Amino acid sequence: METKEKKNPEVKNTWEYKDRNYYLIKGEPLTYTLPSRHSARYPLVWFDKSIGYERELRYASNHQSVFVDEQKGSVTLKHIVFQKGHLSIPKEKRNLQEFLEKHPHNGVIFKEYDEVVEAEDQFDILELEIAALNMAYDMDVDKAEAILRVEKGSSVSSMSSKELKRDLLLFAKQNPALLLDLAEDENVELRNFAIKAVEANVIKLDADQKTFKWAANGRKLMTVPFDENPYSAMASWFKTDEGVEVYKSIDKKLK
Repeated sequence: METKEKKNPEVKNTWEYKDRNYYLIKGEPLTYTLPSRHSARYPLVWFDKSIGYERELRYASNHQSVFVDEQKGSVTLKHIVFQKGHLSIPKEKRNLQEFLEKHPHNGVIFKEYDEVVEAEDQFDILELEIAALNMAYDMDVDKAEAILRVEKGSSVSSMSSKELKRDLLLFAKQNPALLLDLAEDENVELRNFAIKAVEANVIKLDADQKTFKWAANGRKLMTVPFDENPYSAMASWFKTDEGVEVYKSIDKKLK
C-alpha cells in the first residue's frame, strides 16, 4: 500500500503590508541611531517560540530575513536613524519593519504609531483629566489647601479661597493622576494641619527635624522615626490615642 507523504501545514502570512511610522518614547533629539546588529553592548536577539531558542537579529538591507542564521552571503548594513524623534518606513521595506517589530527596544525606546491605540490613550488621559477637574471643582477649601501645599509649600497660607480653587483646577489639568492620588490620601490633610500648627507657632519642629514640641513650654510631643518625613510622621501620630488628644488641643488653638 502506498503511503502519502505528510506535508507541513502552511504558515499563514498575517503581516499587514503598509507604510509605518515610529517615534521615540522619551524626547525628540535631533538624531538618534538605533542599534541594528547584535553586540555585547547591545544584544539583539529574539526568542522564536516555534523552535524554542533565541535567534540573533541583524538589519541587512540586501536580505529579506532579519535573522543572522538565514542571511547567506555578503550583507549590506544600514544605519537606522530617527530624525527629531520620528522614523517613517515605506511598505516596500518590509524587512526593516519586521526588524523593528522584533527589536528588543520596541516598546522601551521607540514605538510604532497606531491611530487606534493613540486614540484610546488620549481618551484615557482626557477621562482622567475630567475626573480630576470635577473633583477639584467640588473640593472644599481646606482640602484644596492641603493638596496644593504638597506642590507649592507654605505660600498657600497667604492665598485667597479663589486663588486656591484656581490653582487646584490648574493642578488637576496639568497632573490629574497626582491630584486624584493626593485626594485619596487620608494623611494629606493631617500633614497640612501639622504644617499650619508649626507656622502658627502652636507646635515647633526642632532644627534637626527629629522632634516635635509644644512651642509654649518646649514639652516633647513626639520623636520623628529615622529617615521619615517629619510631617508625614506627625500625620500618622495624630491617629494614635495620644495624638488624637493633641490634635484636638491644637485645633482649638488654631481657631
